[in-house]
Amino acid sequence: MKDQHEKIKGYRDLSPSEIELMNTCKDMAETMAEAIAEMKTVPTLDQQDISIAKYHFQTGFMWLIRAIAQPTTFG
Repeated sequence: MKDQHEKIKGYRDLSPSEIELMNTCKDMAETMAEAIAEMKTVPTLDQQDISIAKYHFQTGFMWLIRAIAQPTTFG
């Protein structure tokens, strides 16, 4: 039986060090998401700026993950 990633076009096996990096990035992203959620509860903070920061952090983490995974497909 094929592993899940083998059934999806453009994905490859990751090395143990790549898996560790991927998990580190995922952990950092979750920590950032928690911090942003906490900031969203503070009414004196500029909520639009927080939303913009959230978007850019999400984009940044996406690119880090993509740099590790190196998918071969367009999307």
